[in-house]
Amino acid sequence: MLKHNLGYPRIGIQRELKKACEAYWSNKIDSNNLFEVGKKIRKENWKMQERANLDLIPCNDFSFYDHVLDMSLLLGVIPESYLSIPMNNIDLYFSMARGFQKNGWDIKAMEMTKWFNTNYHYIVPEFNKNQKFSIYSNKIFDEFEESKRLLNLIKKIKPVLIGPISYLFLGKEKNKYFHRMDLIENLVPVYIQIINKLKNKGVHWIQLDEPILVLDMSDKEKEAFQYAYKKISKSCLGINILLASYFDGISENISLFKDFFVKALHIDLIEDSNQLKKILNFFRESKMLLSLGIIDGRNIWKNNYSNSIKKIEKTIEVIGENRVMIAPNCSLLHVPIDIESEHSIHIDVKNRMSFAKQKIYELNDLENIIKGNKNILSNNFFLLEKTKKSSIIHNQKVKERAIQITDKDIKRENSFSIRQKKQKKKFCLPIFPTTTIGSFPQTKEIRSLRNKFRKKELSKEEYYKKIKFFIVDVIRKQEKIDLDVLVHGEFERTDMVEYFSYKLKGILSTENGWVQSYGSRCVKPPIIYGDVSRNGNITVDWISFAQSKTKKLMKGMVTGPVTILQWSFVRDDQPIYHTAYQIAWAMREEVLSLEKSGIKIIQIDEPAIREGLPLKKKDWKFYFNWSIKAFRLSSSGVKDETQIHTHMCYSEFNDIFEHIADLDADVITMETSRSKMELLQAFSIFSYPNEIGPGVYDIHSPRIPTVEEIFNLIKKASKKLPIKNIWVNPDCGLKTRKWEEVLESLKNMTKAAKMARIKLINKSFS
Repeated sequence: MLKHNLGYPRIGIQRELKKACEAYWSNKIDSNNLFEVGKKIRKENWKMQERANLDLIPCNDFSFYDHVLDMSLLLGVIPESYLSIPMNNIDLYFSMARGFQKNGWDIKAMEMTKWFNTNYHYIVPEFNKNQKFSIYSNKIFDEFEESKRLLNLIKKIKPVLIGPISYLFLGKEKNKYFHRMDLIENLVPVYIQIINKLKNKGVHWIQLDEPILVLDMSDKEKEAFQYAYKKISKSCLGINILLASYFDGISENISLFKDFFVKALHIDLIEDSNQLKKILNFFRESKMLLSLGIIDGRNIWKNNYSNSIKKIEKTIEVIGENRVMIAPNCSLLHVPIDIESEHSIHIDVKNRMSFAKQKIYELNDLENIIKGNKNILSNNFFLLEKTKKSSIIHNQKVKERAIQITDKDIKRENSFSIRQKKQKKKFCLPIFPTTTIGSFPQTKEIRSLRNKFRKKELSKEEYYKKIKFFIVDVIRKQEKIDLDVLVHGEFERTDMVEYFSYKLKGILSTENGWVQSYGSRCVKPPIIYGDVSRNGNITVDWISFAQSKTKKLMKGMVTGPVTILQWSFVRDDQPIYHTAYQIAWAMREEVLSLEKSGIKIIQIDEPAIREGLPLKKKDWKFYFNWSIKAFRLSSSGVKDETQIHTHMCYSEFNDIFEHIADLDADVITMETSRSKMELLQAFSIFSYPNEIGPGVYDIHSPRIPTVEEIFNLIKKASKKLPIKNIWVNPDCGLKTRKWEEVLESLKNMTKAAKMARIKLINKSFS
């Protein structure tokens, strides 16, 4: 039985990669310093996995920004606009991810979206009809040579690549009249070159990730898949190919493997344990090895060894121990690195937790149990049972309220058409009203301030006084820019979800539980360990203070229940929708307190609604039933005159607009700038009934958009949407940007909105 891993976190235990990248971007270090940091992280990761006695250790799972972007560079899939800039490979790479605005050049960043149903973001490949592929980057070969020098056995090293079908699936056609799957005949020969080049360097195993296998694949995708792997299996002899699927089951697509042979297939038994029976029936007639994904790579709870052993033993019974592999269900990219870095978590909770390092060692435990060590099994059982009755986890009143929801609880008093008239009369906002999504730059000074307060180096009074100074300052900046609806800047918040974890019972925040979201952006997902309830006001005092300092409308900012759920590590001992309803009740109380304090516009952010969507359409109905119910529970208690906003970003929404409409938010803001308002195509099919703010500039890039390009996006939106329903806003919060970028961009945004009020309104009524 082989133990292996699909991928390991690449940020470093103290976020060394984030700090190095940001230092490089600001010219504080050179590329040699940056590469040394990457090399050190890779060495630590490989050595740790070697000490954990893994039989196969991944390489090329490291990335300076994004593994999909790495794949684009490897295959030479680089838009011509970037190739026109004279620069080295690492600067070309970062320019594709972040845009380039320097020395007269002004090129936008490539589109970014969510990696399947996770909170990780990837850079979307761009394909032309006559797309050429070739080996452009040597990263995968260099990292293999590096790992070969460091590790004792070359047979242990397993380079990781995104498979050809998933890579094409993840991209977009930049021209009409062709389908990206049509490129498979051009792409496969380059994959064969890469695989054979690795074989010639001494590689024994290679992992090709094909998460597309868990989706509802089209006939065209299935044909491309079979074409690709028939070619690869015939042309890449003498190397063991592990084909990895994850995030759901592959039962519906297992027949694709009848006509070709790869050495091993990896399946995800965490997200779909029911698939094992059908997969084993197929494997009775196959000679492939079966890799069981039985350690949860997307959550932080200890493995239930008893459940895992049953799956392993069942598999061994059918195909024999020599054909069985065990691993996490997916890359450990999605979990923090080491639980031993946490020192303040209650022992009842910490004893149940397992981060990336611990998950690797859990594979050893499972192997030892199979070999006869039953003490490990009984100790695991005792530990998990012990926490089931803990008083810090369970609250019966909260449990009961979560399932006692009436129709009245999830409906506004009147329909949107009635509410809109009341709100327009009350607010008197101009056409194309301007606002931002919520946060403003989190400077080094602000982060230092919060850190000192946490360490008790600053009194509560001193801290509050300084935060209030920043709030007043950002209000004056917004007034000067002439934004119509203001925000307080969120300077008191570390993160839009983590902040609420400090204020809600049943949720905790870690000290060092960092996870990569995109590029250098790392977050610390809270841990929902128990029943969730609100313990007094969370945001009310800060928002009320901000409103008292301006005559303009001030938005209250609350994170929605589905996003708190999706961007946290969620307890696994009750149905997920029960937890969602508990959070929704808590946020409803906060929203009503904001309304009572005089806040007239309240934004309940739900950027994670789309990413939580199951990967198979057959599961959508159940998900939308509870997720929409949770949002409406949090938002429906307010009066007609109180305007509810929500925000969504960096996901594909075209196929779910009718469900987004069911949220019944008065205003929705969403990302559309990187995709050049591509989202608006949905309005040709579905007439969205409420107000909408399609983001007009990309905040994930440092480049400053011009007035003209923002105006053109507003103009484009006005052709698809009623002018009276359009808001003008950035596509996401501004916390990661610098002030000089933000101020200039927002000035251009308001100028563009004012230009639109003159040019587009006059034209529409002439």
